[in-house]
Amino acid sequence: MRGVVTTGCSLVKERRRANLDMKNILLVHTGGTLGMSGRRPDALKPGSFFRTVRERVPELTKLARLEFDIFSNIDSCEMQPELWSRLAARLAERLPEFDGAVITHGTDTLAETACALSYMLPGLDKPVVLTGAQRPLGEIRSDARLNLIDAVTSALHGPKEVTVCFDSHLFRGNRVRKVSIAEYDAFDSPNFPVLGVLGVDAKFSPGLQRKGGLRLAERVDPRVFLLRVFPGLDPSIPLSILPHIKGLVVEAYGAGNFPSSKELGRSLIPVFREAQHLGVPVVVISQAPRNGVDLSLYESGSQARLSGAVSGGDMTVSAAVVKLMHGLANYRGASLNKYLQRSVAGERS
Repeated sequence: MRGVVTTGCSLVKERRRANLDMKNILLVHTGGTLGMSGRRPDALKPGSFFRTVRERVPELTKLARLEFDIFSNIDSCEMQPELWSRLAARLAERLPEFDGAVITHGTDTLAETACALSYMLPGLDKPVVLTGAQRPLGEIRSDARLNLIDAVTSALHGPKEVTVCFDSHLFRGNRVRKVSIAEYDAFDSPNFPVLGVLGVDAKFSPGLQRKGGLRLAERVDPRVFLLRVFPGLDPSIPLSILPHIKGLVVEAYGAGNFPSSKELGRSLIPVFREAQHLGVPVVVISQAPRNGVDLSLYESGSQARLSGAVSGGDMTVSAAVVKLMHGLANYRGASLNKYLQRSVAGERS
């Protein structure tokens, strides 16, 4: 009997030692399909997320010591810039206690939240991984279970920056865009390679090397408008909007091209000139998912640049819009232009 007791004590000590060796991960829930309940085709609704996680993915406790934090429980279409700021502040406050964080989020605005956090947390020195799902965790064929396991693995071993983990791939957060509604490979990163692949083995790239320690820069000004150029666009429409906004992102053709001929009365050059007159900064990005803008290639782009517009390079739509919101709240004039044109968190080449 004495030997049995001794063996039992040794096992308990080993388990305690193994538990002490585990890293601490903060799991923050914001809402979205992953944590919703309800049977299709009924409308999905937020459910008891953490109880479901424990029941459906008990393996997570073998990877790390998890602490759950309900930030919100909303459909991601309701995510707004004010919530980005609050989420960034929550992370800045709590991250010093942890080795990394996982954020569960709806897929519709996941890219925008990832962009916002990458700008709002300069000097980030721990992994912050956003993930979601195409089907709720409680469903049999859900992708949520593997996405959660992969996200926690990435928070333990992945690069120390804001990333998105989906369908066994780890992406730089401010480089992704949602490309699918009905397939599990819902995100891609057209202008930047993946930071990790979680197959039989999990392999990660080093990621960003940032200095200075974690800081909080949570202010944003959401008074930004996104204008997509298309044949037949009446310039009077964006001209009427300009007095009511503080920043404009123009999604142009190709390398930054747009109508500039006066012949049919649809030149957008007056829009750029009026924006300059009103002090509204303009960022030009491309509708093409790959490569980026070069305002020196075409006459219209050159005229836009002469009117004060700046090139968004190869930034995604989400990265450009959110960066302009963040820049407007923190910079002015020439400093804002420099901020928009440099890589702040790896969002542009």
